[in-house]
Amino acid sequence: MRKKTFAAAALLAAASLTLSACGSGGDTGKPVTAVSEEAGSDKAATVLDKPFEKPDLVLTDTKGEKYDLRSATAGRPTLIYFGYTHCPDVCPLTMNNIAVAKKQLPEAEQDKLRVVFVTTDPERDTPAELGTWLKGIDADFIGLTGEFDTIQAGARTVGISIDPPHKDKNGKVVSMHGTQVIAFSPKTDGGYVLYGEDTGPDDYTKDLPKIIKGEKP
Repeated sequence: MRKKTFAAAALLAAASLTLSACGSGGDTGKPVTAVSEEAGSDKAATVLDKPFEKPDLVLTDTKGEKYDLRSATAGRPTLIYFGYTHCPDVCPLTMNNIAVAKKQLPEAEQDKLRVVFVTTDPERDTPAELGTWLKGIDADFIGLTGEFDTIQAGARTVGISIDPPHKDKNGKVVSMHGTQVIAFSPKTDGGYVLYGEDTGPDDYTKDLPKIIKGEKP
């Protein structure tokens, strides 16, 4: 995957384009940021010039307990993805790609990494549903659910657009959401690296050792 160059406005356009696999939405109010440019680079990572603040979200984990995202992941390398368990393609593929890459890390580094999956379909994605789904991918991944409005607002702070789940023309409930994975530094807790839906397991395998150290991939 070629590393793209984005100006502030272009980043927003790119974000909306990545909605296509899970549906395109009309959520507005997304923040603007700029990203670093590397001409001719084949890296999957897009490094942000101005990192996002970690979403201020207090949700419910797969055990039914309160989970304060900021405090629970403070000082730890963290990957955050917003998606839903009934997604037919992009969401399970993305999480499986990360899981494959994580398993290539030394055990000590695996223990440091936090991978957080925040549902965009909380009505169906109960704590138990999330737990069962994530167990089939990586039992250490963190699944979070809660009120939709809270999740939508938190996603918006990191440029992720989410629309309320709705029925398509075939009567199937779908969730429209951005498909970016955001990596947060253990040094600053800032979201400084962005990955698109085309990022493969080899890309994550190459980048995770640096992400864990808070370095630029």
